[in-house]
Amino acid sequence: MSYFHWIAGCVLGLAWLWRLADAAVGVPKIADISGPEWDRKPRENPRVSIIVPACNEAADIGATLTRLLALEYDNYEVIAVDDRSTDQTGVIMERIAAASPGRLKATHVTELPAGWMGKPHAMWSASNLASGDWLLFTDADVLFKPDALRRALAYAESERADHVVLFPRMIMKRPGEKMMIAFFQTLFVFGHRPWKVADPKTKDHIGVGAFNMIRRTVYEALGTYQALRFDVLDDMKLGKVVKNAGYAQRNVFGAELISIRWAKGAWGVVDNLTKNFFAIMSFQWPRALASCFALAFLNLMPFAGIWLAHSSARLGYGVALFSMFSIYVGMSRKSDIPPYYFALHPVSTALFVFTMLRSTFLTLARGGVLWRGTFYPLDELRKEMV
Repeated sequence: MSYFHWIAGCVLGLAWLWRLADAAVGVPKIADISGPEWDRKPRENPRVSIIVPACNEAADIGATLTRLLALEYDNYEVIAVDDRSTDQTGVIMERIAAASPGRLKATHVTELPAGWMGKPHAMWSASNLASGDWLLFTDADVLFKPDALRRALAYAESERADHVVLFPRMIMKRPGEKMMIAFFQTLFVFGHRPWKVADPKTKDHIGVGAFNMIRRTVYEALGTYQALRFDVLDDMKLGKVVKNAGYAQRNVFGAELISIRWAKGAWGVVDNLTKNFFAIMSFQWPRALASCFALAFLNLMPFAGIWLAHSSARLGYGVALFSMFSIYVGMSRKSDIPPYYFALHPVSTALFVFTMLRSTFLTLARGGVLWRGTFYPLDELRKEMV
């Protein structure tokens, strides 16, 4: 057993320390466009089409569209898509559009064509109506500050970027949300390298549903959203196809330039991720089970090992725990999650493993994914996956 703890401790300690060191060097290189140097207008003043798909978003769509119509930029349009909503979403869109002629266009999807998922189809439909040089895809519950678009365009112009992703500020009102989102962010730091996205020599890519801004010419060269018409992870996959095609991709921080309440409580996070997790595993159950084991080993074993190991065999586990805590400290500077949520890391790990298993079981049991009231068969999801 002592040999096991020596080996496991060394592996975990080195893995977490390496990621901490990489993040400590890389994260400061990611621009923060909320800074004073980006408080300017882009010289070229390009036209932007902001596309907002919405399905049963009556609770949020009014605030989102009102904020978008108050942006400090003079050359943009907003295209809101009512995607087969059964609530008052479409009515609210039309009311706000009537009060903002020429700026907001409301369009309605009443039937989903075969071979499409709802959200990609809604965004593709809107992009066909767009007149912008840039397309900004966002969600129906994202709140924009007035200067968000102007700053993002100034940055894109300066960097000659083709695709810009702005990380949203997470609005969290319950401890369970903070616990789960803290783990999600830790997992993101470990599994992805956002500081490498701008490096054309790497495969690291990014896409965020809250703010995916892409040049119109690039979007069309990639095949538009038709290329992602049946992909559950359309936002991340947009980033993937942009990077793989060799275009200039950037991701930036922005403090509270955009904000979103992504989930309500810990179970809300579980529900939101249940749709996605098996898709992340390419709908392969052996890969999902292996990921559950890897998640548990990587995140739970340092906490268990520090008690189970003896003497100097604890060293590796201690290094892993120190590195994990340091990542929490670093994340607390960019979010509203205090570092002491590190103590709940084992709990959130267990819930994330449960979410992976739940996502896998439900998708296989149903034979597909149920999303916003529409069922998508697993065979078709596998066939059309990017």
